[in-house]
Amino acid sequence: MSAHCRLTGAQPGFGNNISHSHRRTSRRFDPNIQRKRYWLPSEGRHVRLTLSARAIKTVDTIGIEAAVARVRARGVKV
Repeated sequence: MSAHCRLTGAQPGFGNNISHSHRRTSRRFDPNIQRKRYWLPSEGRHVRLTLSARAIKTVDTIGIEAAVARVRARGVKV
């Protein structure tokens, strides 16, 4: 599963692990991505969205209809 949020666009950040001896190796900071299923009343069907934990809280606040409108405005198929 891709580590991208469909609502907020959150994606992995990159940095370094730094050991005790101060050697640096690459690492990746992944967003907390979850697959969540919502009922979309306007279309009479369920939609499954790949969202970050922060985006799930946003959907709870603004509602699924507004969230799907934002996802579609980003050019992502729902």
